[in-house]
Amino acid sequence: MIAKRASAALAASLALIVTTSAAWSNWGIDRPRKGGFVVPCSLDGVNPAFHPDIFGNPAFARTSYGFIRGRDGRWYVEPGCHLPL
Repeated sequence: MIAKRASAALAASLALIVTTSAAWSNWGIDRPRKGGFVVPCSLDGVNPAFHPDIFGNPAFARTSYGFIRGRDGRWYVEPGCHLPL
């Protein structure tokens, strides 16, 4: 009886692991990838094309993230930026 319970528990655990692994392996395949995340006061690794909700509104980008658009059209971190993370 104990062996049957242990065997059933092991089978259930393995099924959960296999199901979870399969779900995570397909994560994001069926939906378009937007890109990573944006951290205030840092443009490291940020592609503005992937974040039109932020960079499409220069006033929002400045007040919420500390980014300013230069005369050359490029984005920069505002000097002395100290927004909370």
